[in-house]
Amino acid sequence: MKDDSALRRWFVEEVLPFEPDIERFLARHCRVRDDVVDLRQEVYEHALMGAQRGIPQSTRAFVFTVARNLLIDRARRDRIVSFDRVADLDLVGEMDISATDRAYTAREELRRAMIGLERLPPRCREVVRLRRVEGLNIRETAERLGVGHHTVERQLTLGLRALANFMLGGEGRIERQTPKKLRRKDAP
Repeated sequence: MKDDSALRRWFVEEVLPFEPDIERFLARHCRVRDDVVDLRQEVYEHALMGAQRGIPQSTRAFVFTVARNLLIDRARRDRIVSFDRVADLDLVGEMDISATDRAYTAREELRRAMIGLERLPPRCREVVRLRRVEGLNIRETAERLGVGHHTVERQLTLGLRALANFMLGGEGRIERQTPKKLRRKDAP
C-alpha cells in the first residue's frame, strides 16, 4: 500500500494531465452526456484504489483501462436494468417472464461468453481468463505467464474488445492495428 503523499503526487502529476483526454474518451463512448463528469470521478476513484496496491508503470494505459472497464460495467448494468424493468411489468401482470426464462437468458449469455472466450487466441484467452475469471492483477498475470506487464495489458485489451464484439453479435475477431511503416532514409 502506497503512502498518501506519494499517491497524491502520482495522481496530480500523472493522472490529472489526462483529464481532457479521459473526458473525450468517456463522451465518445457514453450515451448520456450528463454522466461524463460522474464517470470521470468514478475513473479517478477506481484509479486511486488500484494505485494503492502499486503505482502503475503506464499511468495512461492504466487510467484508460479503468475508464473502459467502467463503461463495460455500466453497459452490463444497463442491460440488467432492462431485465428489471421487464420483471417490474410482471408485478402488474402485463407481461409474464418467469424466473425460468430469466435463468435461461442468463445461461444463454454465459454460454455465448464462453464460446467467445474459446474463440480467442490461446495467449489472449489465458490473459482474459486469469484477469477476469480468476481475478489476478496484471503483475500476477504477467508472472504466471512469464510475460511483461505491457503484454498482459495489450492482450487483455484485444481480448475484451473481441469478446465484447462477439457478445454484441459480431464475429469477435482480434483487430490489431498495424504499425506505420518506417521510412528508410537510405532507400533507393
